[in-house]
Amino acid sequence: MSFAIRIIKLFKYLNSKNEYIISKQVLRSGTSIGANVCEALCGISRKDFLSKMYIAYKEAVETIYWIDILYKSDYISEKEYMSIQKEAREIYKILSSITKTTKTTPNSSLLTPH
Repeated sequence: MSFAIRIIKLFKYLNSKNEYIISKQVLRSGTSIGANVCEALCGISRKDFLSKMYIAYKEAVETIYWIDILYKSDYISEKEYMSIQKEAREIYKILSSITKTTKTTPNSSLLTPH
């Protein structure tokens, strides 16, 4: 959720600089990551869980792309870029690990209440 809030603040900042197209793209993909993780956690099956986690993973990849575009087109500074890009890549790595582990681990207890 904290990453989504950060993306919303980035969206507001970009709108103040009169950037409306890419900001909407990064807003959509960046806030979708957490929403899909929440849906995955409520998945009714392992397949449902994995499907939603894959969607979150793909949204993270897309968000990284839009952040790169914003930096390379001089809408955000190098300092801003390095900070948000680092967090986005950490999320990407976590989601990658979750999807790989879920896919390859038989009878995973990921959906079992503890």
